[in-house]
Amino acid sequence: MNSRKLFEYDILQPQDFQIIGTDEAGRGPGAGDVFSAAVYFPKINEDLINDLSKLNDSKKLTDKIREELYEIIINNSVWSVCQGSVEQIEKTNILSTSLWTMKIACEEVIKKADLKNPFILVDGNKLIRNFNFNQKWVKKGDGTSASIAAASIIAKVTRDKYMDELDKEFPQYDWKCNKGYLTASHLEAVDKFGLTKYHRKSFFKNHFNKQMTLPF
Repeated sequence: MNSRKLFEYDILQPQDFQIIGTDEAGRGPGAGDVFSAAVYFPKINEDLINDLSKLNDSKKLTDKIREELYEIIINNSVWSVCQGSVEQIEKTNILSTSLWTMKIACEEVIKKADLKNPFILVDGNKLIRNFNFNQKWVKKGDGTSASIAAASIIAKVTRDKYMDELDKEFPQYDWKCNKGYLTASHLEAVDKFGLTKYHRKSFFKNHFNKQMTLPF
């Protein structure tokens, strides 16, 4: 899907609303915070569509292209990022924390842009809880909506940089490469070195339970 179709989706939303897209990065990993971003494009024109011709779901883009698009997005939108801590994830759960960070990011964009009639496009199949603005969920929204795709890129780039910094503190887990996901090498490192303060301990229950299972 090219960027024109992504922008067409946003443009075809209810008239007289200002469209904000929101998405998260880091729901699946077993280490590190979760990040959500919200993006509002005040002016959608041919120049923007052409500049963002490679816009897509952040997971389908290379690091280099994500970085290029990130710069264009932040210079042509009103945007915000909110970070949900490992402690919060463990206290509530990853879904609740993700939706909460989306809520805060959207509210900040609404305030920054002084939007009177915002309409929120939420990636996934859940709506933001305790939210007083019009919204709808969009399944696979990061490959459907330009504003959600843009939010996915900002969230992903921001979280990747954060994980690169954590990697400097705990290089044995190779977070600069796996970004906290439960890869085989990451699990091997956990078995060898244990869990850190940045690990989501509840995400490792199945792994440790398997280790305790007897082979007979």
